[in-house]
Amino acid sequence: MSLYLRGLAYWDTDAGTLRHGDLVVEPGPRGRLRLAAEPPAPGDTVRDCHGLLALEGLTCGHHHLYSSLARGMPAPPRSPRDFAEILELVWWRLDRALDAELVRASALAGAIECLRCGVTRVIDHHASPNAAASSLATIAAALDEVGLAHVLCYELSDRDGPAAAAAGLAATDAYLASGRPGMVGLHASFTVGDGLLRDAVELARRRGVGIHAHVAESDLDQERCLAQHGRRVIERFADAGVLDLEGSLLVHCLHLSEHERGLVRRSRAWVAHNPESNQNNGVGAFRWQGLDPDRVVIGTDGLHSDVLRSARAAFLAGQAGGGLSPAQAWRTLWNGQRYLEAHHPTAARRNDVVLLDYRSPTPIFAENLAGHAWFGLDARHVRTVIAGGRVVLDEGEILTVGEAKTLEYCREQARRLWDALSRP
Repeated sequence: MSLYLRGLAYWDTDAGTLRHGDLVVEPGPRGRLRLAAEPPAPGDTVRDCHGLLALEGLTCGHHHLYSSLARGMPAPPRSPRDFAEILELVWWRLDRALDAELVRASALAGAIECLRCGVTRVIDHHASPNAAASSLATIAAALDEVGLAHVLCYELSDRDGPAAAAAGLAATDAYLASGRPGMVGLHASFTVGDGLLRDAVELARRRGVGIHAHVAESDLDQERCLAQHGRRVIERFADAGVLDLEGSLLVHCLHLSEHERGLVRRSRAWVAHNPESNQNNGVGAFRWQGLDPDRVVIGTDGLHSDVLRSARAAFLAGQAGGGLSPAQAWRTLWNGQRYLEAHHPTAARRNDVVLLDYRSPTPIFAENLAGHAWFGLDARHVRTVIAGGRVVLDEGEILTVGEAKTLEYCREQARRLWDALSRP
């Protein structure tokens, strides 16, 4: 039966307005949200929600769940001098150390954090070159257990040699063949040779999915692409057919020429913006100009799982360079759900709800809700999360897994990972 939520304020993303009344949450994978036009039916679960603000579940447009156990990890052998060394000394060392158990623990830890931030849908980009086989199925099982919808991919790269690239392709094909929502993942162009790029695009075409790739995150990507291929990254990807695929997701897109921005804008591809990760890595600022803001999703790049925080960072960072208005930025926060509906409808659950206990000192209405989002709302206000029509977090308690026991397991696995990273 349905959940009947009494007396709340509900942001209707389809209508773009704030509604007041009772909200019905239909059960099951095809359930939806609707304002109640009648009293609860016999058997409905009724909850008093007076004073609460309801939003649809948030979508993380680009995550790296495999980084969930990195928080507080040992320092690299030496301090990275540039972005290339950040990859080589930190992230590539970490992903090579992952085994199946660490992949599972990372996914569980990240999923728990997502729920606490009101995130119920995740588009993830995974790498574990020494544990590629079944890694995506392991992540999917962990996210299912916690209650998150997901679109997964494995990061293909030539950086670990041909055997690792072949294993990544096989893992990707096996996962997509299972029928679960996914994509073909690529690392940045400078670690992907022409043969692997061709194989990735062919696989994506055969499975009817897009490419999920890091693009021009730093100048390094463009410099090496020009030196090795005589073209810029987007030009290379366009020639290979990446931009022709339905639902390709281009991550970062910081260092694009005007010509490249035009190619992206006229293509079928979407862009994933990760503002705080860009700041953390010191790789540059995102420019909205020349891109379609309705095809930009907000991600976290594995830095954390708080998409509302990332959207606020995107709004604030953009103010220095002619960015988006508060209302435009608010619309961008919901682009992740629009992306899923267009390209991965089985992951685009429409009965995911986040109930926030937001006690504002000022009035809230449709025209100023964006101002509340950027200067008031926060993950600390998340009180209850409903995913797939069922309550998965209630009054701060996660109901799907034993959080204390699960996090203790994750800490044990983190210690094992950190021991491996401490070795020469």
